[in-house]
Amino acid sequence: MKREFSAGGIVFNNKGQVLVTQHSQNKHWSFPKGLIDPGQTTEEAALREVKEEGGIEAEILDKVGYSKYVYAFNGEKIFKVVTYFLMKYVSGDPKDHDFEVEEAGWYEPEDALKQLTFSQDKQLLKKAIEIKN
Repeated sequence: MKREFSAGGIVFNNKGQVLVTQHSQNKHWSFPKGLIDPGQTTEEAALREVKEEGGIEAEILDKVGYSKYVYAFNGEKIFKVVTYFLMKYVSGDPKDHDFEVEEAGWYEPEDALKQLTFSQDKQLLKKAIEIKN
């Protein structure tokens, strides 16, 4: 089975809201994340993806944890591991996201928990809130 390694960010602004994105193709709600490019650190990939998919610059505060799952692409099963970092907002606007994201915005944590599609993401958000506080 093919393996993929990605990184992403759970970003909080100074109002305590969290950045959540909706993927353009499959419409699920999650956090900005993407593949780690060759020669790039996990942290660099996470910051890049937050900029591309979330439209913002952020700063890493801590590691939150991992999301691991299997998905199928063109009939091939792929085992994916995503490393998520707790981040704080530095600058930018979620409206400046790239084509991979249909919608990006700031949500109160309790609203984000309802908006997120996957239970693993909800658990990671709860853990990020604990680390942040």
